[in-house]
Amino acid sequence: MPNALVLLGHADASSFNAALAEAYADAFRAAGGTATLVRLADLAFDPVLRHGHHEPQPLEPDLVALRDAFEAADHVAWFFPTYWASPPAIVRAVVDRLFLPGWAFRYEKGRQLPLGLLAGRSARVVTTMDSPGFWYALSHNRAIHGAFVAGTLRFVGFAPVRTRAIYRLRDLDRPAREALLREMAALALLDRTKAPPSRPSRPMLASAG
Repeated sequence: MPNALVLLGHADASSFNAALAEAYADAFRAAGGTATLVRLADLAFDPVLRHGHHEPQPLEPDLVALRDAFEAADHVAWFFPTYWASPPAIVRAVVDRLFLPGWAFRYEKGRQLPLGLLAGRSARVVTTMDSPGFWYALSHNRAIHGAFVAGTLRFVGFAPVRTRAIYRLRDLDRPAREALLREMAALALLDRTKAPPSRPSRPMLASAG
């Protein structure tokens, strides 16, 4: 029974992003998996990595709980709007504080690239934007796909990472939005089918903070 962690990166619980995340989580459960939906904006923690990676910064209880959820997950789905060609601040804050050396990745002698310690998990990224697709590709160079999908998730070992970008959100009428909610159910079924098999959580690492 694959275990999914569904992360909502929109601060408004009544947003369309929230509806997409909820439709996905509900469908993942209906397909025989388990799914935990976490609203990142509800977490209480310091969003600033105060000393970079030079000094430890203890994780607050909500981040410890989220770290546990990552360790237990077979599949992690992210839902967030695209702000200024990047994820919202709350998404970046979670990555900055949680994806630490020794827990999310590790450099090893003789290797130029790090070892991704979150390997063995798949991921899904669903992001919305008001821009048309051609503008996102030509002007923004598919920034989310480069920085977050490749530079963050694949960097720490997630594979495969599947994506769905929803363009021109502000122009979508109710039938179009309802169709997207149905699409989320279909994506959840696909991801549940292709998620890595469940396995015991990885032990917590003291160097994770």
